[in-house]
Order: sequence, then C-alpha cells, then structure tokens
Amino acid sequence: MGRLFVVSLEGKIYSCRHCRTHLALCDDIVSKSFHSRHGKAYLFSKVVNVSLGVKEERLMMTGLHTVADIFCVGCGSIVGWKYETAHEKGQKYKEGKSVLERVKVSGPDGNNYWVSHETQVGGSDADDA
Repeated sequence: MGRLFVVSLEGKIYSCRHCRTHLALCDDIVSKSFHSRHGKAYLFSKVVNVSLGVKEERLMMTGLHTVADIFCVGCGSIVGWKYETAHEKGQKYKEGKSVLERVKVSGPDGNNYWVSHETQVGGSDADDA
C-alpha cells in the first residue's frame, strides 16, 4: 500500500467524527437544508481527504441522481455522498458537489451532531437547497 497524503485545512473545518481527518471548510457550505437517512446533512462545493465509492443511480426526494458514496481516507468510514449527475434540470447545481452527513462529522467547534428519535430512517435523500 502506498503512502497516504492527507490535506490539512486551516480555519473553521468539518472533520471525520471517528479519526478527526479534515474534510471541509465552513466557507465551502452551499446548503444546510439537506437530509440523509441519519438526519441533517450539508452540501459542500469542495471536500478533501475522501475516496469515492462506486457510482450508482439513486432515486431521491428531488429526483433521480447518479451518486457515489464518499469515505474518509483516514479511517474508511462513510461520511456522505457525491453528486455525479442530476437527471432533473432543476437539480443540476448539485453536480460535482458533496454531501456530508452531520452525524458522521464533527463541526468547527468540535461538536458532534446526534441522531434524535424523530429522525426518519428512510432512504438517503436531499431537500432542495
């Protein structure tokens, strides 16, 4: 196995909840109004230190999308997904952007988001931003 190069970010960052590897900057948040099967999720214009899973078609609340799960390069935990293709015209703004699930990352002040009992345990979905 090769050497792992990890990007260190400066400023207000979101990091992997399990291993604290830096994932994204607060300044790169596009929307905080997304949802996943585990609760809140944020759409980012740029994330680092992730590897892409297999592309697959997913039918979400906002239509059909081609997405790939994203994994922390530090520990391998799934932290969200990346939009490869949005099949609906009004959803094209998501292409190339990534969603980080709040339950799987620590916020800029080190806080963790915990799943409440009201969280819907359905399919992974995003609201409109």
